[in-house]
Amino acid sequence: MTTTTPLASIQAEVAAIFARDLHIDVPAPDTDLLTTGRLDSIGMVELLLQLENHFGVRAEMDDLEIDHFRSIAAIASFITTRHNADR
Repeated sequence: MTTTTPLASIQAEVAAIFARDLHIDVPAPDTDLLTTGRLDSIGMVELLLQLENHFGVRAEMDDLEIDHFRSIAAIASFITTRHNADR
């Protein structure tokens, strides 16, 4: 039996990855990680590795659109979309 994870739960898990693994404080799910300087290119690589390890989500070259990673909310939506595509 497959269960779906609510978007809010995924957002909370992504926020935890930012805090625990990346040591980046993100005040809200809709905070723009790029314009606020919270996420740079090195942080993006580390984030992609963490997402793959935690959620089993692999970002293909076509997925690497900046808007997918602009905020925690956008990242959670990306994860949900990738999970649905992989089914």
